[in-house]
Amino acid sequence: MNYLKQTIFFLMILTAEQSVAQSSYFKMGMQAWMKGDYKNAVAQLEKADSKDPNNANTLKMLGYSYYQSGDFENSIATYSRLIDLKSNDVSAYYYRGKARQNIANDPKESLNQMRESFYLSSIRDFTKAIELSGEEDIKLFQNRGLVYKDYAIFKSYKIQKKAEKAACVAIFRNAIADLEKVLLNQPQRKDITGQIDYVKAQIASLK
Repeated sequence: MNYLKQTIFFLMILTAEQSVAQSSYFKMGMQAWMKGDYKNAVAQLEKADSKDPNNANTLKMLGYSYYQSGDFENSIATYSRLIDLKSNDVSAYYYRGKARQNIANDPKESLNQMRESFYLSSIRDFTKAIELSGEEDIKLFQNRGLVYKDYAIFKSYKIQKKAEKAACVAIFRNAIADLEKVLLNQPQRKDITGQIDYVKAQIASLK
């Protein structure tokens, strides 16, 4: 599933509707979004959100605009609000998971002791998205596999006991399992083959 195309399709439907909920701020935000002007989209959609804080359409666009602007914390908060309204929105879990991964991978944006929490939350988001969409959505497995890999690398720096090493290897194996599902459906993906080889090398280095 291409979530960007899905969102564009969603917006095309919205423009065809004459909904009272579409305030002028929402319309201006949507126009900026369609142009890729996410900073301006945020400015307009924040105003629309303040007038109608329970509008799922506004939250969907605002969360994505925050994400594209690199404001991952606000993106997470906005997608969390959207999930409260629409608990089966796969794209909300997808982008919230990616935003959490981005924060976890950037120590400047997260206290070191919080990084593990962001990794685990990201994995949970992708797992929920897989649960909702079914196992045919390979992109979700790819993203979860990459988070498992990043999380295992983070954990590998903190290994002090044999049990911690075993736990780290288990996380790496989860990454391989997800990435192999991608490769099974898209056998020509050399990037995925490279990621699997890298993870296997990491496991070998821990033995």
